[in-house]
Amino acid sequence: MKKFIAILCMITCLFGLTACGSEAALSEYEQRKVENAQQLADEMVLYLFAQYMDDAAAESFDGYTAGEVEYILENQYNIRVDGNAFLTAIDSFHSAKASIGTITGTNGSTATIDGSQITVEVEVTGEQKNATAEIIFSNDMFLKLEAAALNPKASTSDLMGNAALNTLIGMGTVFAVLILISLIISAFKVIPKIQANMAKKKSTPAEGSGVDNAVTQIAEQEAIVEEETDDCELVAVIAAAIAASEGAVTTDGFVVRSIRRR
Repeated sequence: MKKFIAILCMITCLFGLTACGSEAALSEYEQRKVENAQQLADEMVLYLFAQYMDDAAAESFDGYTAGEVEYILENQYNIRVDGNAFLTAIDSFHSAKASIGTITGTNGSTATIDGSQITVEVEVTGEQKNATAEIIFSNDMFLKLEAAALNPKASTSDLMGNAALNTLIGMGTVFAVLILISLIISAFKVIPKIQANMAKKKSTPAEGSGVDNAVTQIAEQEAIVEEETDDCELVAVIAAAIAASEGAVTTDGFVVRSIRRR
């Protein structure tokens, strides 16, 4: 019984997922709007934009306001458009000509309803490469043109080039990181040597100060010896002066016990 309930739950979930993934069926009125939008895009709008892909034709609307563009297209072509959207679409088709060339035909179209808009995608054949024209209408009986763009498709060579470029960038990044890691690892051997050299440089002033102290001590000892030498000379002079004052010939009988400076 438990197995049966589990299987029943699984089947219910599968049906629920299927129902969620399927699109709601269009009503008869919506289907007519979709068909009219596809026909309008294939036979009129796409043809109209193709006429303005040349430089001179694209510049023919320069200076017109959005309201004036809407008036011209409604009176001359019986098409309701958003003026700003139409001017933007002309720029898109004109820019796409450099990559796809002149439009030579179409390969069918698809249309979908998304809220207040109907989006028609037309497969376009060009002299150099194919493209997809995306044309958006208002979801009502007027089918007002709200946006349009021509998007070139990437060719096989373009895809291969992009894949090669991505591969090159990825491999280059990997090798750059590996080189950086190897440099960091090799730096571990150099760092101890640098630290040892810095320690030696720090110990050198201490050694120099010891030498300086020794030199200072030697200089002080030399000064003491010089002072003692000066005292001996002073003693001899004093002894000679005393002997002269006493009338003695020599200073053998004189003994100098101390000398006091005043």
